Formats: sequence, structure tokens, C-alpha cells
Amino acid sequence: QKGCESLAKYGTETNKGTKTFSLVGKVKRTGLIEVPFGITLREIVYDIGGGILGDKKFKAVQTGGPSGGCLPSSFLDTPIDYESLKAAGSIVGSGGMIVTDEDTCMVDIAHYFLSFTQKESCGKCVLCREGTRQMLYILEDITKDKSKPEDIDLLSELAETVTVGSLCGLGQTAPNPVLTTIRYFRDEYMAHIIEKRCPAKVCKDFISFYILPDKCEGCLICRRACPVEAIKGDKRMIHIIDQSKCIKCGTCYVACPFSAVVKVSAESVKVPEEPIPVRTRKGD
Repeated sequence: QKGCESLAKYGTETNKGTKTFSLVGKVKRTGLIEVPFGITLREIVYDIGGGILGDKKFKAVQTGGPSGGCLPSSFLDTPIDYESLKAAGSIVGSGGMIVTDEDTCMVDIAHYFLSFTQKESCGKCVLCREGTRQMLYILEDITKDKSKPEDIDLLSELAETVTVGSLCGLGQTAPNPVLTTIRYFRDEYMAHIIEKRCPAKVCKDFISFYILPDKCEGCLICRRACPVEAIKGDKRMIHIIDQSKCIKCGTCYVACPFSAVVKVSAESVKVPEEPIPVRTRKGD
């Protein structure tokens, strides 16, 4: 209505105007936002989004849709424009913006986005069709404790090859979530492969659930909630999770009103071998 001159008043010298983003994820206020080019990620996440849910620690923001990159906290003061995001390994793309917190596994998030773009591949070029599939296999192995250290370099090399050799924008950008998570969160990949743990306690093959004896009230709530009957113990008995039956769904973790169920990764928790009376625990 007012012409392009009025819109050009916003933005930067090289990126004029505004951009609409879908702000979602672990922020207090989500929704569609229209912001001028040049605004920083920090302003979007904290001023517009209200900060991280539960006041947890910010981990990364993924911009540009499924084929965008994941940027850590060191990029929060990066201005939103095409050149700055490209230099960081991401894109403006379709305007997606997903905020993650300390409870997000970056290996899992890379697998999540790549699984989407791999399915979207039309299959015309071999590098996109087969390259993304092989990348997905490697990521699955990492999240399922079936990988080795050299897989990270293999994954990076394959991702770079797919980027350079694909015919269209989908294949050229599909590796972005993988490349940026390796670049900025390599320690999480190494934790999965070398230390046999998932720092965010997300990947099921690296986590276990236990019931803390000093907090369990023997109320049966977790036992009734368990879908596979993996919890032993009658009323007023300290409950025990049978690790051979546990499917790691986390239902007991959510159900317990006393925070007695804990989720651990590569940690040992001392629990009774069999259910014992609660009074024994309390020294009554």
C-alpha cells in the first residue's frame, strides 16, 4: 500500500525489509513473528520469545527449516541476514526457527532433520538419494551405540560431498544440520561414541531409569503407569525397575509425584536387588 520505499526503511544496507519467521521450540512465547533484517538471534530468542522455558540453558537455534543449520550460544549476537547465516553454516530458508535447550541431544536433532529431508529427496541424483541415506545410517548407529570414532569424519566427508554434488537446493542444504552439529557440538558426538553416553539423556540406548530408595514412598503410582510391567514392589515397598524389561519410555519418570525416578546415562545408581519395606530405608 505504501510502496517499496516504506519497506526499505527496515533492515540493513544489503538486506532490506522484513522477514517472517515461525518461532517455536523451547521458548516461552512461540508464534509467527515479522522482524527487520539485521535483528540478532538473541533479540528474537530472549526479547520476543521471552527466553528459554523453565529458565533452562539455551543450547542452539536451528534456522531456515529442516535443511538449516544449528547454531550454538556463541552465535546469539549474529544478525539475521542471508550472508551472516550462510557464513555460520545455516540459511534464512523458509523462515523456520527452532530453539533448543540443555535437554536436547544434538546428534538426535541432526538425525531428526535429516530423516525428513532424506524422505523428501526426489531420487534423481545419486548423491542426494544415496548420500543422505548413508548419512542417516551413520547417525542411527551413533544414537544406538553401534559406531566408532572414525564415523564422525566419514559422516563429515559424506555430507560435504552431498552438498557439492547434489543437483538442487534440497540436496545441497540437506547436510546442514549434520555439518553444523559436528562443527559446533562435536563433543556430543564423541560422548556417544567414546564415553557411551548421551549428555542430554535422550538416546534410549544410552539411558536407564532407576528408582531412588531414599525418595520412593511405595505408592504404586509408577508401577501402575508402567506399560510393560517392568516395576516390582507392593505397596509401602521400595519399588525396583527390572532393566531387562524396561523399554525406557519414561512413563514412570513423569508419573512419580516424589521425583524418585531418575534418568541417567553412563551412571551407576545403587538400588536394592529386591523390593524392601519403606520403613527399612527410613531406619524405622
